Amino acid sequence: MPDIHIERNHTLGIAGARVAARQWIKQAEQEFGLECVYTKGEDRDVATFTRAGIDGTVEVTASTFTLDATLGFLFSSFSEMIEQKITRNLDALLESPRGGGTRLA
Repeated sequence: MPDIHIERNHTLGIAGARVAARQWIKQAEQEFGLECVYTKGEDRDVATFTRAGIDGTVEVTASTFTLDATLGFLFSSFSEMIEQKITRNLDALLESPRGGGTRLA
């Protein structure tokens, strides 16, 4: 079971969702030092991210973003702060002029 689970509906469509996902990945690489690999699929993309103490995935579809992250021992005590930061960044991207997001979780 992941330590952090964030799921959002959006109205960006798959093309807009891909743009937002790639922006989020760029932010995550810079702010958290994550190594990310983005795999484009036909109707679903998956980005995997990792660094010492953090592993996870972002699943992107035409209508949803789902982020799951597992934190190691050192990061687990900061899980609420990390989740809040990720949520703020993701919500800002989804609520951009390109489309709106609605929260599921």
